[in-house]
Amino acid sequence: MKLMWRYTMRYKKLLILDFICVFGFILIELGLPTILAKMIDLGIGEKDFDYVKQQGILMIVITAIGIIMNILLGFFSARITTNIVADIRDDLFEKVQTYSHTEYETIGVSSLITRTTNDAYQIMLFMQNILRTGFMTPMMFIVSLYMVMRTSVSLGWYVLGALPILLLAVVAIARVSEPLSNRQQKNLDGINGILRENLSGLRVIRAFVNEKFEEKRFEKVNEDYADSSKRLFRLMAVAQPGFFFLFNIVMVLIIWSGSVQIEAGSLQVGDLIAFIEYIFHALFSFMLFASIFMMYPRAAVSARRIQEALDAAPSIVEDESGITETKTKGYIEFKNVTFAYPGHAESPVIRNVSFTASPGETVAFIGSTGSGKSTLIQLIPRFYDVSDGQILIDGEDVRKYRLSALRQKIGFIPQKALLFTGTIAENLRYGKEDATQEEMERAADIAQASEFISQKSDGYDEHLSEGGSNFSGGQKQRLAIARAIIRNPEIYIFDDSFSALDYRTDANLRARLKKETTESTVLIVAQRVGTIMHADKIIVLNEGNVVGMGTHKELLGNCPIYYDIAASQLSEEELS
Repeated sequence: MKLMWRYTMRYKKLLILDFICVFGFILIELGLPTILAKMIDLGIGEKDFDYVKQQGILMIVITAIGIIMNILLGFFSARITTNIVADIRDDLFEKVQTYSHTEYETIGVSSLITRTTNDAYQIMLFMQNILRTGFMTPMMFIVSLYMVMRTSVSLGWYVLGALPILLLAVVAIARVSEPLSNRQQKNLDGINGILRENLSGLRVIRAFVNEKFEEKRFEKVNEDYADSSKRLFRLMAVAQPGFFFLFNIVMVLIIWSGSVQIEAGSLQVGDLIAFIEYIFHALFSFMLFASIFMMYPRAAVSARRIQEALDAAPSIVEDESGITETKTKGYIEFKNVTFAYPGHAESPVIRNVSFTASPGETVAFIGSTGSGKSTLIQLIPRFYDVSDGQILIDGEDVRKYRLSALRQKIGFIPQKALLFTGTIAENLRYGKEDATQEEMERAADIAQASEFISQKSDGYDEHLSEGGSNFSGGQKQRLAIARAIIRNPEIYIFDDSFSALDYRTDANLRARLKKETTESTVLIVAQRVGTIMHADKIIVLNEGNVVGMGTHKELLGNCPIYYDIAASQLSEEELS
């Protein structure tokens, strides 16, 4: 509840206006039965039709005011709740941007999507009910109960007798609904997770003819969600008729008892009609408040999940007053770097790695799958922090930099070329926001992307679908490389970024890069020896350890693991 009210209190002026409308609506709603009672007893009973006409006009005016108040109440409550949910989503998105890879893996991407969409929506629904009826119902109930007891104490006991039963029912329903709501949201996380995997892996699923298997997998989690939803909705569906049943019993008893009192002369007809109206408002208000109370567990579950995401402490902590400028540019040094994923300290992925790299130098990393190549280079832009040792950029520990300044030095081309929905130009400008047409063309030319871009009907305005799925793997890699080149960084990191290129394009691209990066440091992770054999320094990794370091020729002679990798890819002439 703290989360919801914290966001609500950002709109105090709208909240005050909402409260005024609620208060005015209550006065009008409860004023009408009083006027009606006087109209019957003093007007119709006394045959004073002028008085009846006067009170009738007053009731019409009050009803019109009530309608206006209700419209304004709906407007203010909708304005507040839509602002609340927008603020929650903005804050969640901003918070998620600070997460390291560890937080994404811990919470889960599908769960973060659910929390940003469905959980925020559940809070919006709850707060809309609170602002429209949550303020109104307690006050209306109290005032109605006062008017009930003021009109007839003996009839009022019927209402007071029904309240404990209603209260116990509400508490019982709330307790049962909370675990059901929790399970429902977790099952929704599962649906989002499987749907996300299915859509992104559609080609693989079709290639292995596993559509039926995926259908069964989705059907299982969907049935779990449907089951928890059915139980929750069934519980809510039973509650409302139960309340109305009790409500009708109370009304029957009151009408019967009131008739007896009218016959005895101790109660007037107008008072009984007004009393029935007060009873209706009292019990209906309680029922509305009960429905809001029953909604609370579901909203509380969503609020808890959102708060958990907002409270998650990023494992990568930025030094706000950190380094933004350095005298030198592009110098890298690893000093006895060891890294283990959080929770797996006993099994490091990288062990005691040390090396240096300087501007104008190309350093390559090679090794078997799972040897730690990609993990090692992801430590440089601080996607993860080292467990032990130091990584120095221009003589300073990377943890002393402001993250934006550190990452501004780096042009990172990931293993999987990720492009965004939009045009080619928009994707290239992701590397440099104010890049000119000439800069884009130059970067595309270096990345060997000019040819296929020129063949597109719209050129640089050609639209990319989500993830760049309407481009081939090689085209996406070249655009990702161009996006980094346009930034003109001090350090280039290629994480197996040439894997989808043919040998000719690969060779041309590396030749152009060599000319263009004479003042930058280039780090390349590769599986193909042909991609890195001309590197100034090649580092061979095996199970997280450096087992060889040197040039291609040096390693062929002194590193058996490198020789075996090279022998599996190169001809005997290239090995000699």
